[in-house]
Amino acid sequence: MTDVFWGRRARLAGRIAVWALGGFVVLCVFCIGWIGVRGALAAVHLDQLRSKAPELVSSFTGDPSQAVGGLRSLSEHTQAAHDLTSDPIWAIVAQTPWIGPQLQAVSTVSASADGLLRLGVLPLAESTQAGALDALKPINGRIDTSSLTSIKDPAEQAAARANDALSAIRHVNRTPLVGKLGDAVDQSEELFSRAAGALDALSTATQVLPGMLGESGPRSYLVLVQNNAEIRSLGGIAGTALLLRTDAGAISLVGTESGTALSAGIRGPVTTLPDDIQAVYGTRPARYFQNLTQVPDFTLNGPLARDMYRQLTGNEVDGVIAIDPVVLSYLLKATGPVTLPDGSTINADNAASLFLSEVYKRYPDPTVQDAFFAASSASIFTAFVEGRGSSTGLLTALARGADERRVLLWSAQEDEQALLESSSMAGKLPVTDDDTARFGVYFNDAAGSKMSYYLKPKVALTWSGCGVAGQSVGRQLTLTVDVSSSAPADAATSLPLYVTANGLFGVAPGITAVTGNIYLPQGYTLVSTQLSNGSTYTSAILQGRQVLTYGANLQPGQTESVSVVVETTSAAPDAEAVVTPTADQSISPVVTATCESVATATLE
Repeated sequence: MTDVFWGRRARLAGRIAVWALGGFVVLCVFCIGWIGVRGALAAVHLDQLRSKAPELVSSFTGDPSQAVGGLRSLSEHTQAAHDLTSDPIWAIVAQTPWIGPQLQAVSTVSASADGLLRLGVLPLAESTQAGALDALKPINGRIDTSSLTSIKDPAEQAAARANDALSAIRHVNRTPLVGKLGDAVDQSEELFSRAAGALDALSTATQVLPGMLGESGPRSYLVLVQNNAEIRSLGGIAGTALLLRTDAGAISLVGTESGTALSAGIRGPVTTLPDDIQAVYGTRPARYFQNLTQVPDFTLNGPLARDMYRQLTGNEVDGVIAIDPVVLSYLLKATGPVTLPDGSTINADNAASLFLSEVYKRYPDPTVQDAFFAASSASIFTAFVEGRGSSTGLLTALARGADERRVLLWSAQEDEQALLESSSMAGKLPVTDDDTARFGVYFNDAAGSKMSYYLKPKVALTWSGCGVAGQSVGRQLTLTVDVSSSAPADAATSLPLYVTANGLFGVAPGITAVTGNIYLPQGYTLVSTQLSNGSTYTSAILQGRQVLTYGANLQPGQTESVSVVVETTSAAPDAEAVVTPTADQSISPVVTATCESVATATLE
């Protein structure tokens, strides 16, 4: 009887096990089918974002009202993709090995894109339909700033959504991703990064522009047009100075002067620089107007420029703005070609090369060059004030420049400066935080030449010893900096003497000579440094950061490298290097890397 009982129980248990196993298999098949179908549908919706986003960006730049319809349609796709990848079954399967990271990546991209587009960009675009941005177009030299009120909150919300999307996508672990999914995540990060930079600049502009344009009383601004052909840490020498006046939205150009003429009036340092700055840069930033952006901190350079300009001219300014010829090329894309005083035409395609290279062949006399720079800058400014081009086109141009750290702004008004502090326009030294280790990689011309036009930096970051995500472990971070010269082989004889400096400062003609300053992440310890040319470096501490200084003299076509390894015990997953903007707009001034088993990011 007992045997029969246990036999029945065994058979019953066997049946239950079979049914349980069968049920589990059916459930797995159902989940796989469910995930497969929903994943395929989500991919279709996300592909619409990939293919249509560039066209919509162009449409929004030209006419926001025409872009709203397309944005609404595209937001339906991002919402559908988010809904398809956020149900409970998807969430459960996303916790499993191998397939889980793939699903998590897809859901992160979908949720981030939906938040950015549907909840951020679309409300901003809808707020511009009443012509808010069009009202910013100068009419008879005056801008109506009251229209900014209607887009202030939507712009701030869109900027926050863009930053959230960028943060989420940066924390996606690319290592386990298969096929083209990793590339799709990288492309999404690039898109979100550009959106975050542009929207942050727009949000800041809506808050500071009314005051800057004299809404509450007249203002004066010093505009420094940097010349990247003679490179400085934040771009180039201050080649031209423009004095602008604003009053109740009216903008006027009061005067232009060359950096050379202003420097000639300085007999000694206009102020005593802090000891840590002098340890790296000496007193040069306070002795030469052209060197105002040699220190890579515009919160110091702005007040220094104001004081220097006041001592030289007697004019007191309320703020300092720095731009470069690459930014001018972006503005010209919005305004269209401009006829210069010498009868030639400058446009978006030739602006950088004309200002940074061709002018020295056209006008050998430096005095004539300075006059050309001043008159040309004034002509482009006049085109802007006359209201040429669309308002969104002009804002997009400035936003792109700000994102690339080519537009810098310091305000003497404490409340405005506080708003700028978190923006790339503040031009502050990189700050390392709990999530990101940040290097600063800066260059300064060392020959008094204009050979920096041919300087091509390539920066790479590589993590090692990353361990488990979110856990503090000992890890190393390697920064590699390659600097190359693209100058013609016969540069010593074919280029104008003013470009090569003709050996005036001890550097042979044709050589591209630079001094590099590498700012290490705060809290990271230097492990090793290697220079390909066998030279040595000096070390100093500036604002709590270790700074390594080295030199490179490049023959045409030559490349020299420096490799720096630092280490820390940290859970920070990301690294970033902020690099001096060059004359080449194709070279991004920011490179990033994420701490994974294999993580290398390259700036080319």
